[in-house]
Amino acid sequence: MKRTDFLEGLRGGIPVGLASAPFGALFGALARDQGMSLGELTLMSGTVYAGASQMVGLDLFGHNVQAWLIVLSILAVNFRHVLYSAAIARYIRHFSPVEKFFTFFLLVDPQFAAAVKRGEEGKRVTFIWYLGFALVIYVPWVIASLIGGLLGSLIGDPRSIGLDILLPIYFLGIVIGFRSRDNFLPVVAASAIGSAIAFRYVGSPWHVSLGALAGVLLAALLPPVKANRKPDLVHENHEA
Repeated sequence: MKRTDFLEGLRGGIPVGLASAPFGALFGALARDQGMSLGELTLMSGTVYAGASQMVGLDLFGHNVQAWLIVLSILAVNFRHVLYSAAIARYIRHFSPVEKFFTFFLLVDPQFAAAVKRGEEGKRVTFIWYLGFALVIYVPWVIASLIGGLLGSLIGDPRSIGLDILLPIYFLGIVIGFRSRDNFLPVVAASAIGSAIAFRYVGSPWHVSLGALAGVLLAALLPPVKANRKPDLVHENHEA
């Protein structure tokens, strides 16, 4: 069972790992250009592990900004992960404290969506499944960062060959997968509009967290259209 869950997790994470690797390489090349050593840029990818935040930090490093402001900026960009952690808490209650530590460390956007979808389908979210899904994204990201640092200027802009469209398409597929949930359309619309406004007046990558917050606020205000508790009951039965 554990081996089956692990392999299922690997299969689910492979598309994400392949789509995100070019951006890891791009980060490595830019970090090297900013004067970071191979060890420093690889360590940053391995510990921060967040593409947008790494780019923000890299830009701030280049402008000699104080360390506390860099940390605060990265926290602001990744604030949505606080919401992610709260949302998946009910599916990982059976995890040990050590497992929860690695769960939240490896929690990225597609990881969150896959875990929630699995739970809502009534499948047990096991740590071994979660780990398989996460590792096939995390390891290529770190390795790609190192390769980008080694190759330097040979790494071009992913947008020039259309690779920038891969992750948005994947994320769009994730969003569409939740279309049967209550108030799906108004919440998605609020997130999209909030993100667009934030992008225009605040800038990237802040629009990601601000758009997510707009959707969360509307979801909290809107009453549920219908009771949709069946997946939770199934999940609880699995845990029992």
